Amino acid sequence: MTMTSDTPITPSPRKAVLRAEALARRDALDLDNRLEWDAEIETRALSLPVWKGSAGPVSAYWPMRSEADPRPILETLHERGLPLCLPAIVDKHMIFRRWAPYEPIVPGGFGTLVPAPAEPAVKPAILLVPLAAFDRRGYRIGYGKGYYDRALSALGPTVSIGIGYAAQEIDAVPDEPHDRRLDWVVTERETLRCG
Repeated sequence: MTMTSDTPITPSPRKAVLRAEALARRDALDLDNRLEWDAEIETRALSLPVWKGSAGPVSAYWPMRSEADPRPILETLHERGLPLCLPAIVDKHMIFRRWAPYEPIVPGGFGTLVPAPAEPAVKPAILLVPLAAFDRRGYRIGYGKGYYDRALSALGPTVSIGIGYAAQEIDAVPDEPHDRRLDWVVTERETLRCG
């Protein structure tokens, strides 16, 4: 199935249950542990071979609720000279707008913060992707709207890196034809090469 940015996603009842369970585990993690684990994730993510020779741009997400925080990764990549961007939902499509640390961000819907609308859209080469749940094959469960799956399909060749905590791992994501497998998953415990 070729997925376009207009392809509707039919919510999976099984994924909804797995999402709720994984998010409950993530929400129950101690804040002090999460801060320590974010530093471990940063170290692991920055040691990936994908950065060698990459000119970017690199996309990440502004963390919400109890998500693993990719902002320290972005700050280091910015210091290395890589251009950055953050996703924004515009007319039910995910686009990516240029952004750099400490530049303004504005509310973007769904509890997210995004670059100002005046910032230019860019095409990321590497994406740091949030997770509700993941498995060792690189399949993920997001928040159920399919924005990342559609964006990854539309972008073409890119490197996708899931960022999350080990507690979010499940045995198997019930993957569907529209699901895009991640190339890597990085947690505080390990780095998984998936794609």
